Amino acid sequence: MNLSPRRHRLAAAASLALLACAAQAQTSDPAAPTSPAPVIERSAPPKPAAKPRVVAAKPASEPEAQPSALTADLFYEILMGELTTRTGDPGSGYALVLDAARRLRDGKLFQRAVEIALQSRSGDAALAAARAWQETLPTSRDARRIELQILIALNRISETVEPLRAEVAATSQIERPLLMAVIARNYSRAADKKLAASVVEQALVDELKSPTTGGLAWATVGRLRLNAGDASGALDAARKGQEIDPASDAPPALALEMIDPGQPLAEPIVTRFLNNNPKASPDLRVAYARVLVENRRFNDASVQLQAVTSSRPDLAEPWLLLGSLQMQAKQDAAAEASIKRFIELSNSQANKDQDASDRKRSVAQAYFALSQLAERRKDYAGAERWLSRVDGGEEVVAAQTRRAALLARQGKLPQAREVIRSLPERTAEDKKQKFLAEVQLLRDAKQYQAAYDMLTQASAAAPDDSDLVYDQAMIAEKLNRLDDMERLLRRLIVLKPENQNAYNALGYSFADRKIRLDEARTLIQKAVQLAPEDPFIADSLGWVEFRLGNTDEAIRILEAAYKTRPDPEIGAHFGEVLWSVGQKDRAVTIWKEALLSDAENETLQETLKRLRVKP
Repeated sequence: MNLSPRRHRLAAAASLALLACAAQAQTSDPAAPTSPAPVIERSAPPKPAAKPRVVAAKPASEPEAQPSALTADLFYEILMGELTTRTGDPGSGYALVLDAARRLRDGKLFQRAVEIALQSRSGDAALAAARAWQETLPTSRDARRIELQILIALNRISETVEPLRAEVAATSQIERPLLMAVIARNYSRAADKKLAASVVEQALVDELKSPTTGGLAWATVGRLRLNAGDASGALDAARKGQEIDPASDAPPALALEMIDPGQPLAEPIVTRFLNNNPKASPDLRVAYARVLVENRRFNDASVQLQAVTSSRPDLAEPWLLLGSLQMQAKQDAAAEASIKRFIELSNSQANKDQDASDRKRSVAQAYFALSQLAERRKDYAGAERWLSRVDGGEEVVAAQTRRAALLARQGKLPQAREVIRSLPERTAEDKKQKFLAEVQLLRDAKQYQAAYDMLTQASAAAPDDSDLVYDQAMIAEKLNRLDDMERLLRRLIVLKPENQNAYNALGYSFADRKIRLDEARTLIQKAVQLAPEDPFIADSLGWVEFRLGNTDEAIRILEAAYKTRPDPEIGAHFGEVLWSVGQKDRAVTIWKEALLSDAENETLQETLKRLRVKP
């Protein structure tokens, strides 16, 4: 039988009402576990006349009062509530459903009333329904959770102290970590973030004093303080959390996010925990190692990773991180062993729970590293074998590009260029990257004229492509076509006034040739303004100060740049400035370090040859 559209809508609404009534008529299991408060998702700001919108997650089932008998009148009221809501009168539908919920004392109908209010963007009505739910069913945790969500979304943060305190008290110890994570996530969305941190601290007053919950509670407060921009307050919370509960990993996890030269008290919280809890989860130690790598403290990072691989040799990820650091330290045999161990573990059944795409990328990274190690010892066939094991998508393109570089290093430049040209071109960006990769092959092979000709032709077709202009300028410098280089860099500055590389390259060229030094300093200072943390630009500034005779300032700048990035080119400049003031032993030490990093660096080799030094 076919229903008319109107009859079809009526039938659907009736079915909804019947389902709701059938559900509420069943007695809930009093022993059913409950879960922490669901996450609130806030939509885009509503129209001016509307209230803030809140999307409430469906609460878990929980014990409710025994519902009263469903009468025909109540059934009709629920049905009409759904019908009026669906036909464009949510206000009337809300009132009908809320009235039925009160009379039946049914949590699911209260929830439906909240949903209707939220769908009509009436935050106040949703809050009224949640509070009516609480009044009718005082033991309902779902009602309290939804009330909390709505209050936070309405930015009525100060009203959440008592309901939050009650929710925490009703949560078992085993569920507390998840609840605290939800609290931090939900309250971090409040408009007044400082008030949110203060309110949560008030609500957790008992937990903050307890040796069993203090660490976690203080970390939650600290995270909200950090979210409010109060880093010192967050650090104080981490310190207090560790004092009251030294075994909790929550305070050091918070402190880990604040490790910075400007926060010297954060790192001791992390190291104290790791030293006193050697059997703690390795996750924190691995995360700490990553932070150390970001801060270029490679030896300290290696110590942490060696501790993890010793205590938990079955974990794959730390082996890859350790192998990467060993490669950087030129400990090639140890690096190869570590990376092969990572591959073995990654392919084992125990580690296949990791996301397949993440695991594939990590294994590809390992193959690239092993290929690089083989290339270092000039085992090009071995390097090729490792690259051939790379499988899938972008990793294959990267492997082919690396394979081309290997061929070029063996003097097989035509074959290398053919490998690049055979790469797929799915987008215009793919085509451009293939072109730039071929230019790089020519540049590495010192085929500068061929590279320049390719770039000239490409630039004629795309004169405003800043990447092509910059690369052409750099090749012009290699060909000693310095007027062309300057013209191209000045054109790049016009095309991209915020391109720090253009200012830096032009200023460094002047400084290196000892010409127009005041203009060189002005250009490089502009680059510093655009990229104040770039150590290579700092290197240029130190070099021009040296050329201007400001040796002390040059040493200060270059020493800081080299500490940030111990690159061989920066080391070459830093060593030469030290050599010029008689600090020859220190200069030789710097140059030896730079040679270990890249013995073939042109600037380094030119410096040593000119100064007649053999470190």
